[in-house]
Amino acid sequence: MKVRIGAGATDEEAQAVAAALAEHVADEVEVYLGEADEPAATHAPLERSTSDEPEERDLGPTEREERLREEIEDILEGGPEKYKERLSEQDKLFVRDRLDLWFGEDGGDGTGDLLFEDGKFANFDSWHPNSPDVDDADPDSRLPADGLITGAADFEGRDVHFMANDFTVKAGSMAERGVEKFLRMQQRALKTGQPVLYLMDSSGGRIDEQSGFFANREGIGKYYFNHSRLSGRVPQICVLYGPCIAGAAYTPVFADFTVMVKGMSAMAIASPRMVKMVTGEEIEMQELGGPEVHARQSGSADLVARDEEHARELVSDLIQYLPDNSDEKPPSQPAQQPAKPTEGIDGLIPKSPNRAYDMHDLIERVVDGDSFFELKPEYGKEILTGYARIDGRTVGIVANQPAERAGAIFPDAAEKAAEFVWKSDAYNIPLLYLCDTPGFMAGSQVEKDAILEKGKKMIYATSEATVPKQSVVVRKAYGAGIYAMSGPAYDPEATIALPSGEIGIMGPEAAINAVYANKLNDIDDPEERKQREQELREEYREDIDVHRMASETVIDEIVPPSELRTELANRFAFYEDVEKDRPSKKHGTIL
Repeated sequence: MKVRIGAGATDEEAQAVAAALAEHVADEVEVYLGEADEPAATHAPLERSTSDEPEERDLGPTEREERLREEIEDILEGGPEKYKERLSEQDKLFVRDRLDLWFGEDGGDGTGDLLFEDGKFANFDSWHPNSPDVDDADPDSRLPADGLITGAADFEGRDVHFMANDFTVKAGSMAERGVEKFLRMQQRALKTGQPVLYLMDSSGGRIDEQSGFFANREGIGKYYFNHSRLSGRVPQICVLYGPCIAGAAYTPVFADFTVMVKGMSAMAIASPRMVKMVTGEEIEMQELGGPEVHARQSGSADLVARDEEHARELVSDLIQYLPDNSDEKPPSQPAQQPAKPTEGIDGLIPKSPNRAYDMHDLIERVVDGDSFFELKPEYGKEILTGYARIDGRTVGIVANQPAERAGAIFPDAAEKAAEFVWKSDAYNIPLLYLCDTPGFMAGSQVEKDAILEKGKKMIYATSEATVPKQSVVVRKAYGAGIYAMSGPAYDPEATIALPSGEIGIMGPEAAINAVYANKLNDIDDPEERKQREQELREEYREDIDVHRMASETVIDEIVPPSELRTELANRFAFYEDVEKDRPSKKHGTIL
């Protein structure tokens, strides 16, 4: 190494500079004065002892790191052992084992990986013996991770945020530090645009600590504010593993999709004990808010799993139809042939509009094999809703079910369809309507059950949807049923019909009674009356036949039934990138 310093420096000064530099460089140092050609001082590199060289020292884990690892292992053990032992009695997994099932090194089946966890040391100072503030922790006061685990994982090849309650820590209850972790997870999901999985097993807010989180601006109430902001932005999927009460019960109902586990899950605004205090009613948890209640009566559960493994399997199937967020299109798969031959469609549909058949059989002849993933199958059974693929493309299906009360639209079915359409539109999933309905149900009971209000929501959702829509008149399309099922007035990319289709204000029987009742009553001869009724019925059916509708270009096409799948595949492909604008406004007034 060569260095030049001022010409006025002395040889002693040059030697001092050379020695000082040689201490810090592993090379010989030559110091020149001014422009001199010969060095005024030279210093060789210093000899160093090899005993202190970094490569020779033991850099293995220190005592400090070992202590940290012990603390982490202790946290991973969860709450008191006596509470862990009770889990097996309920056929439940310990939360860390549950995470292994979902995101273990092999995700239980080679399809997942837990990437990282946040807030593992939450509330550490309040309970752990190694904390400087705790001398002798009471085992019953263990609060590892404050009873809530949050982080990120790979699930079925998708990056997701997750949270999971630890029921061994104060029954999975929520308190200040856990609430903060939950809110951070939601806020990060808004930034990343990645789906969120809620693995819920919580008894609600920790009542004895409520001053730290209940009404705060950044407290538990912010959960539902964030749920609302995430709604329609990223898919939120919730799985319930236990009785979730009060505040904890709102997360599953705010989620886009909720899975309950049979014999294990429940959710309710209040516990049976609280219900008895308030109303005097004595009721068991499962009867109050178990899967049977929410899958069949309230509609709050989309699916019911047999056990924990089945719950994961259902979510694994569901997520394959959903995009990561509202900016993306749903994923596609290689096309598959239908499970049943398309040639059987026309023979499946009875000639009489009053005869029942199972719409599932038609769907299986139109969509890719085994791709129909039905949601809320036990709720509002007069309408089928679910995701499927046609020629590999994801579509959402809304189909009347003639096997259930002739396919008439009852209040629960209308509400179910409205929510499904709204949800599908939020995540850019095209919609296929399969219409075979006598219309909205009439009667005093359905009026009390809000048929007008819920029917309005179904029509509103269909009107507001901007995704590509195809409507198929399979058989009967009477009354406002053709409106709710995205008929010609509702901006579908096409309204097509099978030759069995009929479109009219009402069906033949109702029309004859409405228009010709008096004239028919004047006919005394029963045989003559019967013959006249048949003549009127045939005349009316000619009037509502889809051939007349096609002749008047009310509908776009009548399709041979065996070609329906191909027709739909071509139309969904052609209109894949169609863009639709809503009128400029803040938002509609119909929820």
